[in-house]
Amino acid sequence: MKTFKPRVLVFIASPRKYGSAAQLAQIAVKGVLDAGGEVELIYLYDYVIKPCIGCVSDNVKYCKYPCIISDDDFNKLAEQVVKSNGLIFSTPVYWYSPAGVLKNLIDRFTSLENAIFHGSRSLLEGKVAGFIAVGADSGVLMTIAYLMSVMNSMGVIIPPWSMAYTHITNPLEDENALRDAYNVGYLLVETIKALKSYGVHIGYKPDVNIRELVELVKDYMSRVNVEKEQRFKLLENLLNK
Repeated sequence: MKTFKPRVLVFIASPRKYGSAAQLAQIAVKGVLDAGGEVELIYLYDYVIKPCIGCVSDNVKYCKYPCIISDDDFNKLAEQVVKSNGLIFSTPVYWYSPAGVLKNLIDRFTSLENAIFHGSRSLLEGKVAGFIAVGADSGVLMTIAYLMSVMNSMGVIIPPWSMAYTHITNPLEDENALRDAYNVGYLLVETIKALKSYGVHIGYKPDVNIRELVELVKDYMSRVNVEKEQRFKLLENLLNK
């Protein structure tokens, strides 16, 4: 019986293949391999990724996969993403956010997420992601928070201890960053294997009965309205003292 080996893509968003983001990405790769995964490194500056043109804002149906922008490398990368089980993003911090080339990639990921409007589910749904950011100031956490929130909004699973960062110019001198970067890769693969082992599918439920939800809240409000009125009276009394 063939052993399942989670396939992980590591996106390095630095123009410097010798830079800190690339160095910590190598540590994450070690974690992926030790956990039994297989990995492919993608240096985003080796590709042409044009900016999103926002067609989804004109008509939600215009945005689809493959992306309608076909004269760059995005669709080739997106095909690899669809086939993958996990994604790791390693980026330098450019003004409190990811490098522009990574931002272009993520904006274009809208074509994968937007599959929910074409009778499917987000093509990113159920994939697992980890994050690495390097920079000289507090922008590392802002960068990771941005990446986490967007990936989560697209249906991606974020495991425990899924981030690593450093402020130190030489990341090899930052033991915490090295340890964390290793665990970004290791725990990402362990999470993928656990989800597959238990047959878990965590999917967005678009067919919610909105009217039922509204009525639920109205019923709740009818039961707490007395408390609301009492609170307002108390506040008015305090203000008038």
